Order: sequence, then structure tokens, then C-alpha cells
Amino acid sequence: MLLLFYNSFSIFNFQLYIVFMQPLSPLDGRYSKQVEALRPFFTEEALMRARIFVELSYFAALADEKGIPELKALTSRQKKLVQQIVDDFDEAEAAKVREIEKKTNHDVKAIEYYLRNELTRIGGAKFKTEFLHFALTSEDVNNLAYGILIHDAIKAVLRPELTALIAMLHALGASQKSRRMLSLTHGQPATPTTLGKEIEVFVERITHQRDHLSAFRMQGKFGGAVGNYFAHESAYPNVNWRNFGKRFVKSLGLLPLENATQINPHDDLAELSHVYVRINTILIGLCRD
Repeated sequence: MLLLFYNSFSIFNFQLYIVFMQPLSPLDGRYSKQVEALRPFFTEEALMRARIFVELSYFAALADEKGIPELKALTSRQKKLVQQIVDDFDEAEAAKVREIEKKTNHDVKAIEYYLRNELTRIGGAKFKTEFLHFALTSEDVNNLAYGILIHDAIKAVLRPELTALIAMLHALGASQKSRRMLSLTHGQPATPTTLGKEIEVFVERITHQRDHLSAFRMQGKFGGAVGNYFAHESAYPNVNWRNFGKRFVKSLGLLPLENATQINPHDDLAELSHVYVRINTILIGLCRD
């Protein structure tokens, strides 16, 4: 009987077993359904795509910089071809990156080599691929990629979910605006209130935090191995690299960190997390009340 069972146990079912019964994280197991909407933003494939977008955006920005004579600005056709690399990136392309990484043993370097191959494929020698990842450290790419992914997730999933909750609670409050109830202060009976008014208290509080979330921006660290553009400046001293870096980070929708070490200190992640601490605290209060 066991032999029959194993023979009928397809590879697909085995993969499901690994996902749901032996996950390394509950987010890929027990709670996978609850976070399914976030999966397109935080898988390794999504991170690869975001890294590719950052690397190609940087390459295009370098080409626009007049202080780098070896590069010419990309034509509109070249820009479309470059964008197509991002748009066409899928599971099969991600597998190519993983194959390259087996040789490089470095995830960001694998992205660079993948892009060299792709740019050569679509443009031959017209793209000076040696300028890919010019003077960067891996964190320059990684922190910008994560920032983009988080912004996309907020815009597509997190903020709309809060907005839908606010609308639902507001409608409930409106329907219960005349339903009187006893209120308490200090645990003692006080003047009457209505259920609708008490629900609107939470609507206002959640709306305030939703607005904080809408205004929130991830920070972007840029500038090389220790954040001071020294490698950039030694190669092309006539370029104002600090202004270049600020423009580039802003073009990705992020707030430039003008002074940093090798890494983004991630105060932005702490700030974002605390917005959700407040939201969750408000919702716990709503559930208890």
C-alpha cells in the first residue's frame, strides 16, 4: 500500500507538502493564505526584477551624464529595449540568474552578468556593458530595490486594504448612528452615546494612520562602498556625483540619504513598522471594545 501511495504522490504534491508542512517560515505555511497578496512583491524573483530595474535605471542615468564621454544617451528605441528586459523578466529568466549565481556565488554580481548578456543580446556592442554597476556596492542596489518593492506593496495592497476597512467601518457607523448605548468612564456608567459615534472614533484614528502610511517614503542610500562617492570621483572628477546620486534616488521615488556608510541604516523600516504598530494597536482596541 505504501508503494502505491508513493507512486501516486506526484512531484506537485510533494512541493505542496514542502510548502505547507515543512516551511522555514509560517508565512509560507500556516499563514500563506493571509499574505498571498504580498507574494508578488517579496519573492526572490520580485527582488531580482527590482535589482534589474535599479541597475538598468542607473545605467541609463550614467548614459545621460555628459561628464562621462565614453557613454552616449540611450535612444528612445534603446530605452524601450532596456525596459523590455524588466517587463519580460519571469520565472524562466530568474532561473538563468540562479545558474549564473552558481558560478559567482554572489547574488548581485549574478544580476550584473545576466544584464551584460541581455544587453549584448539586444544591442551588441552598442551598449557599453562595462558601465553596469559602475563604482557601486551591492547595498546601493539592494536597499533601493527593497525600497521600490515596499512602496509598490503599500500602493497595491496595504493602503487599499486600510482604505477598504475604513469605508466598511464608516458605513457601519453611519448605519448605527442612532443606536443608543451606555457609555463608561473610569469603568462607571456615564452619559449615553451611540454605537455609530464610537465606531467613528476608530474610523478617524485609522484614517490618520492611513494618511501617515500614504505620506511615508523609504530612504535610499547611494554612493559606493562607504557612501562618499570616492570611486566615482576618482574616475570622473568633473561630475557632481552627490547631485547625481540625489537625482537618481529621487527618480526611483525614494528619499536620498545624503550622508551614509556602506549601508542604509534602515530607520525608514523602523518608521514604517511603527505605523503598523499603531494601526494594530488601534484595531486591537476596536476588537476589544
